[in-house]
Amino acid sequence: MNVLMNVLSLFDGMSCGRIALDRAGIEINDYFASEIDKYASKVSYHNYPDIVHMGDVCSLSATNLPKIDLLIGGSPCQSFSLSGKGEGFDGKSKLFWEYARLLKEVKPKYFLLENVKMKKEWEDVITKELGVDPIEINSSLVSAQNRRRLYWTNIPNVTQPDDKGILLEDILENKNFNRDPYVERFKSSRPIHYKTPKHGTLRANAGSRSRGVGICDDTGMWRKLTVNECEELQTVPKDYTSVVSDSQRYKMLGNGWTVDVIAHIFKGLK
Repeated sequence: MNVLMNVLSLFDGMSCGRIALDRAGIEINDYFASEIDKYASKVSYHNYPDIVHMGDVCSLSATNLPKIDLLIGGSPCQSFSLSGKGEGFDGKSKLFWEYARLLKEVKPKYFLLENVKMKKEWEDVITKELGVDPIEINSSLVSAQNRRRLYWTNIPNVTQPDDKGILLEDILENKNFNRDPYVERFKSSRPIHYKTPKHGTLRANAGSRSRGVGICDDTGMWRKLTVNECEELQTVPKDYTSVVSDSQRYKMLGNGWTVDVIAHIFKGLK
């Protein structure tokens, strides 16, 4: 597949969308990215020096852009998330309206919006604004991570990906569990057994000492998932995020997209 495109990416921190376009065989003319996280932007620029960084989405106007063929984005999910404070459009997730504004301004041929599972009332607002029903895809079909997400898109023929059958144990770099099961394990966020078929949803706090992602063995000894293992969970290339600190790597991976899900959706581009 070779489709030459101008792409505008919003809120896609480390440019998972760009990786997915490459993986789907889509050729890029220009790729414009609106992101304010300096660490995520550093990772994007290191891997794709040709990306045109546009800064804060709130200051972005269609008048500064050429014709856009594809608009993609994952507006902040914190106040939509069922594990959050439930602020909905009154919290950080109100930035969805910036996505909606630019969708109207740039009038792309195709668009894609990703977000978390949320209250039906909020989902319905987004659906009405974008004019398409979302499709729910669980990243577990293409990775070792359970990650249920909603995708609103007018890209045609989007189906569920084939199940690749990837297990958590398949992506582990080692099985060296070396932390005391009676003391240090309580500083982790409930380590799961490494033979559990799928890991839970990777989150932005994955690298924290108190809530870091952990796995354990039969004796209760545990360790954190490595950053490379978290890249595997998100189907991001190994060491893609390596130009920033581990704490920032864990954060942006937790905030990122599962690349192979996005690449699957992009197969419908013409």
